Amino acid sequence: PHIGHLYSAVIADSLKRYYELNDKKVILSTGTDEHGLKIQQAAAKVNQSPQEFCDNVSERFRELFDMANISYTTFIRTTEQKHKDAVKFFWEQLVNNGYIYKGVHEGWYSVSDEAFYNASQLQISNSDEKIALVEWTEEENYKFRLSKCKDELLRWLDENPDVKAFIKSDLVDISVSRPQARLYWGIPVPKDSNQTIYVWLDALINYLTVTGYPWQSQENSHSMSGWPVDVHIVGKDIIRFHAVYWPAFLMAAKLPLPKKILAHSHWMMNKHKMSKSRGNVVDPFTVMKEYGVDTIRYYLMRDGGISDDGAYDPTILQTRHRKDLAGQLGNLVSRSTSLALNPSSTVPFSPSFIENVNDKDITLIKMLKQLPDLVNNHYKNVEFGKGLELIFEAIAEANKHFTDNEPWNLVRDPDKQEMLNRVLFFAVETVRISGILLQPIMPTKMNELLDMIGVSNEERKWKHSRLGNGWQIVKDGGNVKFKVKDGHFLFPKIK
Repeated sequence: PHIGHLYSAVIADSLKRYYELNDKKVILSTGTDEHGLKIQQAAAKVNQSPQEFCDNVSERFRELFDMANISYTTFIRTTEQKHKDAVKFFWEQLVNNGYIYKGVHEGWYSVSDEAFYNASQLQISNSDEKIALVEWTEEENYKFRLSKCKDELLRWLDENPDVKAFIKSDLVDISVSRPQARLYWGIPVPKDSNQTIYVWLDALINYLTVTGYPWQSQENSHSMSGWPVDVHIVGKDIIRFHAVYWPAFLMAAKLPLPKKILAHSHWMMNKHKMSKSRGNVVDPFTVMKEYGVDTIRYYLMRDGGISDDGAYDPTILQTRHRKDLAGQLGNLVSRSTSLALNPSSTVPFSPSFIENVNDKDITLIKMLKQLPDLVNNHYKNVEFGKGLELIFEAIAEANKHFTDNEPWNLVRDPDKQEMLNRVLFFAVETVRISGILLQPIMPTKMNELLDMIGVSNEERKWKHSRLGNGWQIVKDGGNVKFKVKDGHFLFPKIK
């Protein structure tokens, strides 16, 4: 696994956690596609059986996602029996509906992409960029009538313009099996064990497998276990399979199509796509150990690209940790819970702080009132970077507000206790609101932060991110104690 796999997973997980904060039930599936000629050959190179090879690689992906706190509800492996059963059933639907026929296929085949290409899609590369090698292949196999789906598929693509922009392939019939003599590591074609089902048809069906497909009632599939999916999150290099082949397969099987396909861009380093041959790859395990899981999640969501490639830069990563997380958020936490300024270590709340706005508070109050709705719109559109930018603008304004009011001077004058409390409240209220809004991106650190400032587990939903809509016990006349350990830093320095 590389940083791109982690990026896809963190996008999906952040989206899942965002919807859960809005009281939605969410299914998040990830896992490993394990069949195909590429796997078969890779296993042979290391003198392992394909199954043993897949067991080792799949476990590495699971370790990555667990380490990154990806809250998947299903980790699917396409070598599981339930998936094989789903694929065979799906194949039979395609046959019964007249979309599968046997023929002779010839063309250029890329083992690394597990895909056929026509001559117009090829070019000779003279650069040192990583390229996909192709070989001319002629064989008898089963073909899928992609051309039969052309009109309906184009209509669907018109409704998904973000996806259509990626599509340049011709809608000609495609091969959906390989001879067993050439490819044995896969699912046999039902009633023809001499043929193996094409790896991409096999792999794409995993999205149905995790919903319990085949369902007892195909007519009610839309109400069965969350199908159709709300969003597929994929790297842009596999968009053709998800935005052309997959919807066409579903149309042929008479199943509802995905509502949205989000194809994100790649991470570049030194203006080049990461590749092992260049030596510019980033090991996600190493950077998470070095910087912490949530720092890496924050950096990926803040600086990663959806439509444009992101530039992985260790200097920017370090700056994000030092300036944003430690310097802005961590600093505001320390200031707002300072024992020197608030010896009782309780939330200094009063309704009058919000109701009676004074000139010094206007800018911060306006930002905090608008923040939940603005961030909500960005998160909903998977614009996490823009949402995070707004949150940290509010945190920066809260730090400025704190500095401008000089609470270290107010604490010396007993007559200015209410003014001091007002300054402390707006600081810790910004921390509370920001902590709630940052939960999808940095779940572990924000759980720690909200614990530190005494926010109960029942007051951490999106609706609680409104200004003054937290610490119900305080509003009822009780006290909430901060749980801040002396010398503890939310985001310690990176050694």
